[in-house]
Amino acid sequence: MIGKPMTRALAPTASNSAPHVTPLDSPPRVIPSEVEESRGATGGWSRGIPPLRFASVGMTVWLVLALFLSAPVALAQQPSVTAVLDSSETGLGNPVQLQIVVTGASNPKPPGEINVDGLDIRSAGVSRQYQMQNFSVSYSFTYNYTIMPLRTGTFTIPPQTVEVAGRAMKTPALSLNVVDSPGRSSRRGGGRDDAGAVDPAKIGFIEMVLPKQVAYVGEMIPVQIRLGLNMRAPVDSLGSGMQIAGQGFTTQKMPEPRQTIETINGRSYQVFIFKTAISPVRAGKLEIGPAEIKPVVRVPRGGPRSPTLPRSLFDDPSDPLNQLLNDPFLSPSVPKEINLKSQATTVEVKPLPPNAPPTFGGAVGTFAMKSDANPKKVQVGDPITVTAAIIGRGNFDRVTAPVLENEAGWHKYPPSDKFSQDDDVGISGTKTFETVVSPKERKDKMPPLVFTFFDPVKETYVSLRSADLPLRVEGGAAPTATPAAAAAAPQTATPAIAPTPTPAPQERDILYQLSERPTARQTFAPLHARPAFWLAQLVPLSALAGLVAWRMRQRRLANRDAQRTADLQHQAAELERRLRANGAAPREYLADASRTVQLKTALAKNVDPNLVDAETAATAFRLDEQQSAQLRQLFEQSDELRYSGSRNGGHTISPENQREILELVENLRA
Repeated sequence: MIGKPMTRALAPTASNSAPHVTPLDSPPRVIPSEVEESRGATGGWSRGIPPLRFASVGMTVWLVLALFLSAPVALAQQPSVTAVLDSSETGLGNPVQLQIVVTGASNPKPPGEINVDGLDIRSAGVSRQYQMQNFSVSYSFTYNYTIMPLRTGTFTIPPQTVEVAGRAMKTPALSLNVVDSPGRSSRRGGGRDDAGAVDPAKIGFIEMVLPKQVAYVGEMIPVQIRLGLNMRAPVDSLGSGMQIAGQGFTTQKMPEPRQTIETINGRSYQVFIFKTAISPVRAGKLEIGPAEIKPVVRVPRGGPRSPTLPRSLFDDPSDPLNQLLNDPFLSPSVPKEINLKSQATTVEVKPLPPNAPPTFGGAVGTFAMKSDANPKKVQVGDPITVTAAIIGRGNFDRVTAPVLENEAGWHKYPPSDKFSQDDDVGISGTKTFETVVSPKERKDKMPPLVFTFFDPVKETYVSLRSADLPLRVEGGAAPTATPAAAAAAPQTATPAIAPTPTPAPQERDILYQLSERPTARQTFAPLHARPAFWLAQLVPLSALAGLVAWRMRQRRLANRDAQRTADLQHQAAELERRLRANGAAPREYLADASRTVQLKTALAKNVDPNLVDAETAATAFRLDEQQSAQLRQLFEQSDELRYSGSRNGGHTISPENQREILELVENLRA
């Protein structure tokens, strides 16, 4: 066998009965009949590949493809939520960053507003990150918050709820320790710089303007204060408002400031203009101010720029886009209280000149006066309203009502006043006085009104006098002649006659004086002590008694009718019960049935049951012909058994007739 090629014998076929030998080293030959058989079995395979081998190859391909497609599912991340602080300890006024990180979810819902007493927590934006690897997409969301401590202490940030894939997940609780300053921190390595420190001069300015440096005691000095805040530091509030320090002067109430936008040295400022006025109360040098205010503005938080902010394309510091993104005013802001003070101003205050007129009441300024009186024609003792208007600029709180130059023969009452200001602080306007006076005697005019004030411009006292007001006062005695008029009268030769003494005119007040006696006698006895009062009370008392008696009678009548109705209903019910029992004799049964009909008719028509017959009952219950005939037969049989003794004991009622009578009685309804 060695050295000879090995041969393989094939079974004879129909086309070739002789054995066919094929060397092992030669390529295989395919017999046509085998090819046809393979095609018929496998549906068109060539080269004689067996069907079992092809099936195993297909299963392998599908298995590999299924594993490849299921790989992303196996590699997908499970959702997770966590929260971290960039520092667990900080100083008062230094912000801390809080980050809530959500991974493995494509559309999480962040927590709402985070409230912790003593901490100001505000959202600083969100950053998103997507990553794809081998057809697997991973998501990561980072929610940034800025925490500004408002006081010292240890604070706990409670767990926050984040909705992920339809379920709620909570972050862990975090603890933050706030100390007075970073230098007092208990951490090793020292504290960090106070990034929250802000130079007030870079945030805003304040200036106080007084128009004059020399004034008199009581003079009103207008003051204007300008507060400018950088537009890049938004204003949260103006704190407790504007305050002017100093002593020796009073300050008018400060109205709400007027706001404008101004550009100063290339920077935009939000300018608040405050207006008021001061009035010195003592002489000498007074230091006015400084004006001080503590507004709360929002300033950028300190520290380096957050890495979550986008950078420019090449991260070039000179790139304008990078400079814009690194602008501190575009960083998350925190509230900051700043203290702004103006420069103080010295005012020299002079005292008022001595020897002031007696009509001077303390008014300092520049004023004018208008006056009028009404009515123009009155009787002695009647009231007259005098109106005086003081117009000008000055300390209106010290402006008093003008007085009559000569008050002889006049009775004056306390005045009333009303002030209408023309400016914001009340140093310019009109003060109107109304004074009621009454003449004690006949007059033909009213004396002028006098108002005195000190003019700081002229540096002297000024007295304003109104013109004589035309007036006619009638009644009473004529005015007596003055001594000068008596001396000017010519001397006559007639003998001297003793003058008849003229009675002095009686003084009359404004109130009306009763001059006629009443026709009827009047008494001052109380009303309840007068007989006429009690006689008048008899009328309503009698009416009340009659009403009570009528109501009682109506109630008794109603009770009587109710008792009668109840009695009839009880009798009818008792008779119907006896009819249903079906144990009575014919005479009693028919008598009970007819009596029941009478009782029901009496209840329906409110009549006497003894007067009810068959026709009355049929009409009351609107019975038809058949029922009316049955009712008449019932009454006739009852009367026959009641009044005729010939048939007593021999008459019987069949059960069917009893049932008909019972149905007839029970169906009687109005």
